Amino acid sequence: MSSNISTLLFDLDGTLINTNELIIASFTETLNHYYPGQYKREDILPFIGPSLIETFSSINPELAEEMIAFYRKHNWEHHDLLVTQFDGVYETIESLFQSKYKLAIVTTKKRDIVERGLKLSRLDQFFDVVVTMDDIEKPKPDPEPLLKALNALGSDPAEAMMIGDNYHDILGGKNAGTKTAGVAWSLKGTEFLQTYHPDYILNYMSDLIDILQGKTV
Repeated sequence: MSSNISTLLFDLDGTLINTNELIIASFTETLNHYYPGQYKREDILPFIGPSLIETFSSINPELAEEMIAFYRKHNWEHHDLLVTQFDGVYETIESLFQSKYKLAIVTTKKRDIVERGLKLSRLDQFFDVVVTMDDIEKPKPDPEPLLKALNALGSDPAEAMMIGDNYHDILGGKNAGTKTAGVAWSLKGTEFLQTYHPDYILNYMSDLIDILQGKTV
């Protein structure tokens, strides 16, 4: 089964902390500023996951950096008001940490906002390795950030699993040679994630413990 897994790589947004409404609000505010009335909530959902430069460049390459700055200002100012925690995440991560699993964050966010989210959710105490957009050249689904985290932990891809809420996480794990798990609370939905063939779907974060112990979930 998965008894050989010693290392767990986690996406942050939408996986460990619920930043969905914050992200949607930041995109909505930004897009309404530059393109009033042109984007609805359902139009914004596909933007969640890719890096900001990828998303805004696809909308307007010439204004991408300006739009990113606008987005980040809104995101920072409303962060603590809109970010919440998913049920069972803290308890599961705490248990994994106490069981001596090697843990890392691999995210497409910048370090300052990542550290703020981890501190707000009290998860910062469990992660010594955090790989952000500031640390890499190529974001997920490129394997670079995952391999950087594995190298920092002294782990091999064969003993690791990438857990996330988006296809970038699943493809990133496959490209790096790790096992992969999608989370059922993803805004994209379980059916969407399953089209990328993750090794596991977690209905609850605690399912991860059963998988690591070789139990069926």
